[in-house]
Amino acid sequence: MIKDNQDSITQEPLDEQNNIDELNKTPYPEHWIRKTVLFLLSQSFSLFGSALVQFAIIWHITLTTQSGVMMTISTVFAFLPQLVISLFAGVWADRYNRKTLMILSDFLIASATLVLAILFYMGYGSLWALFIVSGIRSLGAGIQTPAVNAFLPQIVPTAKLMKVNGINNSIGSLIMLVSPIVSGLLLATSTLEVTFMIDVMTATIAILILIALKVPPHEKALSLQQEGYFDDLKAGLLYVRDNRFIKEMLIFYAVFFFLLVPVAFLTPLMVARSFGDDVWRLTANEVVFFLGSILGGILISIWKGLENHIHTIAISCSLLGIFTLGLGLSKYFSIYLFFMFLSGLIVPFFVAAITTLLQERIDNNMQGRIFGLTQIVMAGVMPLGMVIVGPIADLVAIEILFVITGFLMALLGIKVYFNKSSQA
Repeated sequence: MIKDNQDSITQEPLDEQNNIDELNKTPYPEHWIRKTVLFLLSQSFSLFGSALVQFAIIWHITLTTQSGVMMTISTVFAFLPQLVISLFAGVWADRYNRKTLMILSDFLIASATLVLAILFYMGYGSLWALFIVSGIRSLGAGIQTPAVNAFLPQIVPTAKLMKVNGINNSIGSLIMLVSPIVSGLLLATSTLEVTFMIDVMTATIAILILIALKVPPHEKALSLQQEGYFDDLKAGLLYVRDNRFIKEMLIFYAVFFFLLVPVAFLTPLMVARSFGDDVWRLTANEVVFFLGSILGGILISIWKGLENHIHTIAISCSLLGIFTLGLGLSKYFSIYLFFMFLSGLIVPFFVAAITTLLQERIDNNMQGRIFGLTQIVMAGVMPLGMVIVGPIADLVAIEILFVITGFLMALLGIKVYFNKSSQA
């Protein structure tokens, strides 16, 4: 998998030192191809193990409870700690070595998962044990996410960010395609603790690769920190206050992720209720989505989207809304899977465009705080949305929620596309 991606990257000119970044007219970072491949390899191992555990927990809760309330509790534990830690993580990603932060977060996640495996092995496993460990894993993810997003521009030339983000999406989607299949097989043939131990091993490999990756800290992490934590946090908030683009992007982010809540969390529950609670149906639900995501990631890495990234974001948002509406109107499982494939196809266009846009427009020494704020918005809005939507899902058909939010998402994309600031 990584070899194929390395081959696609290494089609660039071999003399990296003589290459010039097309956007900022600076030399490409030294050995950027090798460093990028190592970094993507590390993230692939980390993601694979985390995805196995993620699917195992969701499916275990879905199949044992079929309860919207239990899914809501699971969602709160998965996102609320991430929201809290993000208040600190964005500043940490700007103040300290981002590679070290990623290593520490992987270690925290692996340690929590190891404890969970031991509890289940000894017969003390329960839903609440799953919820608590999900919360600890959420803390690790909250530390890691802004560090990862801000780390990439340290090793990747600005002109290559969309391409690398697209490749990264394809790798992630391929892993997420394989993960539900493997997780489903493990769920059917073994115990939960086996899945948990695989995550521990993959996290260990990811940590070792990061240790071997030689990348100097960014400028702010190397300098003597004159300001305190809250001074840096205040500087980040003032940066947002004085930047209309970032303010509007954060508002859009909040509305988008609120509307995304039903399709993001309730598709397994909808499949179980409307089409059958067989494990193969839950697996197919995930597989077709990530098949689409793999193709979408490949397409965006080749095409690189529209010249105006905001237009790419807006069109992707509207199309995702239309496909969500299609999911809600589907009466047959095959048609439902078709719209799920299309939803997966369009997601990499949205993710790569919005990530690249922020990486290009924000100073690298400020990126940790801005990506931390986007994470705060997402981690705050999604559990809040689930607190509202989850209990409703026990009262009305989930299909109705898909139709309503899909329609509103399509309108949101249209509004963003014709917003005057998007013409810049």
